[in-house]
Amino acid sequence: MRHKPFLAIGALFLVLVLALLLAASLGTVSIPAVDIASIALKHTLGISTGAQWSDTQEVIVWQLRLPRVLGAALVGAALATAGVLFQGLLRNPIADPYLLGTSGGAALAATIALLLPVSVGVLGLTLVPIAAFVGALAAVMIVYQIARVGARTPITTLLLAGFAISSMMAAAMSFLMLMNQSALQRVVLWTMGGISASGWGALKVVTPLILLGLVAALVVSNDLNAFLLGEEQAAALGVAVERQKFIVMTIGALLTGTAVAISGLVGFVGLIVPHIVRLVLGPDHRLLLPASFLSGAIFLVLADLLARMVLAPSEIPLGVVTAIVGAPFFIYLLRQAKREYTF
Repeated sequence: MRHKPFLAIGALFLVLVLALLLAASLGTVSIPAVDIASIALKHTLGISTGAQWSDTQEVIVWQLRLPRVLGAALVGAALATAGVLFQGLLRNPIADPYLLGTSGGAALAATIALLLPVSVGVLGLTLVPIAAFVGALAAVMIVYQIARVGARTPITTLLLAGFAISSMMAAAMSFLMLMNQSALQRVVLWTMGGISASGWGALKVVTPLILLGLVAALVVSNDLNAFLLGEEQAAALGVAVERQKFIVMTIGALLTGTAVAISGLVGFVGLIVPHIVRLVLGPDHRLLLPASFLSGAIFLVLADLLARMVLAPSEIPLGVVTAIVGAPFFIYLLRQAKREYTF
């Protein structure tokens, strides 16, 4: 597979389409996958396939299921891509999208928004996801400024600053929850994760941002390959190291903040998906980034399907499912690899 990148990307894209159709077809009311595809073609391209379905089925598919499964795909893709960026930048196999304070900033800002006695909506997003997005980006920028030493941003200082800011924001969130226990359940559920896209409004906002993030990540893929050799070697190859660090961090923060805005905190996706793809396809970021984008989408679509179906009609928080399913599978893959992990 390492020598056939187009085949790998094509296969992953096909699997993603099948996963989307499966997730959209299953639920309290089962709807054939062919009807799902026909309804999607009708609403997006105006193409009629001649298939027949009821008005109720059309509402279920177009207004409820497709926004949710596409939202899950976008979140998974964004988190996996951000994971690749941060692991490549920090040269750290345990780096994930939340390492540099994004989770703490998003959680604190979302908690404040949940406690405010106001209701605001902008472009299909309520106050909570908007606050989470801003909080995630602000936290990373704060971490970056704290970590700067003159004109440089040492990786170790960056990691320590991220840990410190995350801890401070987690403590502030805990204090707010303690002072406002009436909102405790809502805050806890948000931190457990779950796709909140209940219509197309939010997706129209986040989709361009996530696709822009992927394109920007692909643009810096060669620089990430150079970073694997170390900063000195990257500089010798002509990489503007400090500038590219900031750009990679900004892209990763944008992807993470956008994902958090419609999903809350969903763990493990940005950690395990890049690892799995790297074990199979190798460390070249030109292939690793698009493959992780598609793999993250597949993983979270199927995880969200499990969250909906296992205890139906009740739902399991999405973050619980990703941890329960993802961690054992990742351990199994590491054991099967039977080699020392390297970048």
